[in-house]
Amino acid sequence: MLVYVNGKLVPREEAKVSVFDHGYLYGDGVFEGIRVYDGNVFRLREHIERLFESAHTIALKLAMTLEELMDATLQTIAANGKRDAYIRLVVSRGEGDLGIDPDKCKKGSTVVIIVDSIALYPEELYAKGIPIATSAIRRIPSECLDPRIKSLNYLNNILAKIDAKKAGVPEALMLNTRGFVAECTADNIFIVKNGSLKTPQLLHGALGGITRAAVLELAKGAGMITSEERLAVHDLYNADECFLTGTGAEVIPVIDIDGRQVGDGKPGPKTKMLLAMYRELRTKDGAKVDYDTEPATAR
Repeated sequence: MLVYVNGKLVPREEAKVSVFDHGYLYGDGVFEGIRVYDGNVFRLREHIERLFESAHTIALKLAMTLEELMDATLQTIAANGKRDAYIRLVVSRGEGDLGIDPDKCKKGSTVVIIVDSIALYPEELYAKGIPIATSAIRRIPSECLDPRIKSLNYLNNILAKIDAKKAGVPEALMLNTRGFVAECTADNIFIVKNGSLKTPQLLHGALGGITRAAVLELAKGAGMITSEERLAVHDLYNADECFLTGTGAEVIPVIDIDGRQVGDGKPGPKTKMLLAMYRELRTKDGAKVDYDTEPATAR
């Protein structure tokens, strides 16, 4: 495995950053998780645009342009020869000192691109569905940290994931401090009610997921009524269908929430339709990897 670290492709064992890096010390940075399907990097530009927006919001300046970072990502994938992969793109504020002052990070941002594999759920669960449980951990309020920033500080989500594991389910539902549905620990959440597709508004604590946006587009294209609105757990319990979306999860059906059966307890027809449509889209919409080009940063 070759990992991109600040302009160089190095073996995994040599892929290192300083212990004084603000990403390590304080979670001071942003990241993206991106998928490659048969040589197609799904919505690469949208992912990189979101990363730059997150970085801009936290006043983190990259030494690379958007196009340069896209090119570095494609070259890193090609150098690893993977046609199906998961990419973790991490940008931190860089090396500083033990204080929190970002101006002490004088060497500039640290950029890391990792190309590996991921499989959050076995294939049988896409046909069978999963149970989820509501976490006692509330989503960080948007007044404190805008949920649209995909930052390196995921402790809030990790604590909720611990709740899920204690409950014996693969994923946890997170509410905001007002008790409305935000998202799950690593996924957005959708319900189908009377044929309409609904998902929480972003400012209720949800990340603006790339897969979330794709599913909303697919649903609209299929003639479904879609809405982003305020949802409570009551709405989820009484939904006809429920599913989660995410780069890793794709579109995974939910058949039980807090011991309440969703619909008939099986993945619903709209969920199945959207999963099939998404799996067709993922190999077409994005940027193609040129596996025949020697990466300029290889060594």
